[in-house]
Amino acid sequence: MYVLFEDSGNFKAEKVFSESDTTLQVESASGKRSKIKKNSVLFSFEQPAPAQLMEQAQALAESLDINFLWECAPQEEFEAAALAQDYFGHTPGAVEKAGTIFALHSAPAYFHRRGKGLYRPAPPEILQAALAAIEKKRLQQEQIEAWAQDMVQGRLPEAIAQKAHTFLAQPDKNSLEWKAFDQAQKELNTGTEKLLLSLGAWSNPLTLHQHRFLSAHFPKGTGFPAIQVQDWGQDLPLAQVTAYSVDDANTIEIDDALSVQVPEPGRIRVGVHIAVPALAIKRGNELDQLARARMATVYTPGYKIPMLPPELIARFSLDQGQVRPTLSLYVDADSNTGEILGHQTRLERIAVERNLRQHELDPLISEQALNDPAADLPYADWLRPLWAFSRQLAAQREAIRGKPENNNRVEYTFELDGPHDDPNSIIRLVPRVRNAPLSLLVAEYMILANQLWGGLLAEHNVPGIYRSQQFMRTRMSTTPAPHESIGVPQYTWSTSPLRRYVDLINQGQILAAAEHGISARLAAPFQPKDADLFAIIGAFEGQYAQWSDYQSALERYWCLRWLQQQGITQARATFIKEDLVRLNDAPLVLHVPGLPALDRGQEVTIDLLAFDELALTVECRLREIATAA
Repeated sequence: MYVLFEDSGNFKAEKVFSESDTTLQVESASGKRSKIKKNSVLFSFEQPAPAQLMEQAQALAESLDINFLWECAPQEEFEAAALAQDYFGHTPGAVEKAGTIFALHSAPAYFHRRGKGLYRPAPPEILQAALAAIEKKRLQQEQIEAWAQDMVQGRLPEAIAQKAHTFLAQPDKNSLEWKAFDQAQKELNTGTEKLLLSLGAWSNPLTLHQHRFLSAHFPKGTGFPAIQVQDWGQDLPLAQVTAYSVDDANTIEIDDALSVQVPEPGRIRVGVHIAVPALAIKRGNELDQLARARMATVYTPGYKIPMLPPELIARFSLDQGQVRPTLSLYVDADSNTGEILGHQTRLERIAVERNLRQHELDPLISEQALNDPAADLPYADWLRPLWAFSRQLAAQREAIRGKPENNNRVEYTFELDGPHDDPNSIIRLVPRVRNAPLSLLVAEYMILANQLWGGLLAEHNVPGIYRSQQFMRTRMSTTPAPHESIGVPQYTWSTSPLRRYVDLINQGQILAAAEHGISARLAAPFQPKDADLFAIIGAFEGQYAQWSDYQSALERYWCLRWLQQQGITQARATFIKEDLVRLNDAPLVLHVPGLPALDRGQEVTIDLLAFDELALTVECRLREIATAA
C-alpha cells in the first residue's frame, strides 16, 4: 500500500512499511525510511507506483482548467476528492484525486486552503483583486527581464538612468529598477560601480567616487541654512602686538597667528593667537548643531566642505588687516635657557599684520639664515626669536621622548588647474618637506598651546577632550594623560576651532577656565563625566576617520591621474615591507607582486602597466632592484 502525504508543504508519495495508532513508517524509492503522522496523509492507494503517480498527477494538474474548476466548485468548504468526482463524473482514481489536489494547491488565488485536503473557493471580488495583482506582478517581471537584458547587452534604460544615483548609497531594493539592475549584475558577475560606469550612468570614476561620498554623508547637499551674523567680541580689549599667520596657499580658515615680544634682554614673550568661534557657538545652539553634524572640514584636492558656514568663518578667520577676537596664550620664557617662566590666557582682539603663505616663504627661509643674524631674512625680527625658542622647546620634548622626531618625509600639495570634478583637470604635485623650518616653527607653538591649555583645564578640574599616546596606542579621552610620541604630559586639540569640532569644544572649556579660575568647573559648558562629551568623542572619531578615508581615496585618484598625464610608465620607488613600495616622486603606495626579500628603504624600479581609477589600483611589475646601500 502507498500513501500521498504532506511534508513541510511538499507532497510526497511513498510505500507504507509499518503502521501504529498515530504514525506510519514509510519508505521512499531510494530505500530511505521515515516516520510520518497519520493526520498528514491525504489518501492511500495501491496503484500506480508512487513515482508514476507523482508524474502523472502533476501532468494532469497542469492540464486542468483552474477557472472551470473554480466555477464548478461549491461556494462553501469542500474536499478535493469530492470536487474531483464532480469534475470527472466518476469515482476518481488515485491519479485524478492527486491531480485535483495539486491543481487546487497551485492556485491559491482561486482556492483558499482550509485544512488537510479541504479548500474553499475565493469570493469573486477577492479573486478579481488577486488575479489583477498576479497580472501586475507578471507585467512587472517582464519589465524587469527587459531592463536586465538591455543592461546585459550594454544599453542603459532611461528608467534605470533616473534611479542610478540611488544605487551607490541606499538603493530601494524593492523597486523594479533595482531588481533589474541586480539581475543584470548577477548575470554579468560584476559589481555595482563597475556596471554603472560601463553603462554610462556615470561619466567617469571621479564623479562616481564623489557622488558615493556625498550621497552617503551629505544627501541634502553641502550648503548651510541662512544664519544670523553678529559682531561677536567687539567689546574686547585690543592687543598691541604684531602678529602673522602662516598657512598654505589655499587656506581661507585662518585659525592661528603668532606674535613675539622681547620685554627685556634675556626674556621673550610669545603670543599664540587662536580664532575664537566659541563666542558664537554655544552648546546646543543652532550653530553648534551645524558644526556637530559635520565634526570637521572635509579636504580633497581642489575642493573642501567646510565645517562652519562661510559667513561665520569670515567673522572669525584671522584675516590680515582685520580686527578679530582671539583666544591668546602668552608664554614668558628665558630666551637663553628656554625655561618657561609663566603663561596666561586672554580673550582679546588682535589685528593680524599679514597672512603669510608657506610656499612663498619656504624658498627664502633656511636654518642657516635663521641662525645667522647677519643673513638676509624676511620678517627677521619676528622669525628669529620665534625660531630660537622653538628649537629650545623641541629639545625639551626630545629629552622626554628619548629620541629625535623623524619629520623627513616629503609631503605633497595637490594643485588643480580646472574644476575639482573634472578628471581632465591638470594636477600638479608640489613637494614640501615636513621639517622645513617654517613648518617646524609653527608646529612647535601649536604643540605648546595644546599642551599648556590642556594643563590649564586639568588645573581647574575642567574636562576637555585630550589626545594621549602610551605604549604606542593613541586614544581620545576626557582626562589628561601623557602623549609619548610628542613628549608632553598632556595634549589637547584646541588650535583649529574653525576646522575641527573637538577644538571648538575644547575652546569653550578653555574660555571658562581662563575667565572663572577656581570656579571654572561650574561655569564650563561640559561638566566632569558628562555623557555627551563621551558621545562627542565617539562620533568625532568615527566621522573624522571617514573624512580622512575619503581624502586619501581622492588623493590616490589624482596620483593615478598625474602618472597618466605625465606619461609615466616606469617609476623609482622605495621598499616598505612585503610587496609594498612607495613612489619616490608621488605620495602613492603600491602593491608589486613577486617582490623578493629586500631591506626596508631599498630602492627599486617598477613598470606601471595599467591603471584602474575605480578600484584605485595600479598593475605593477618589478623591473630592477637598486644596489643596497
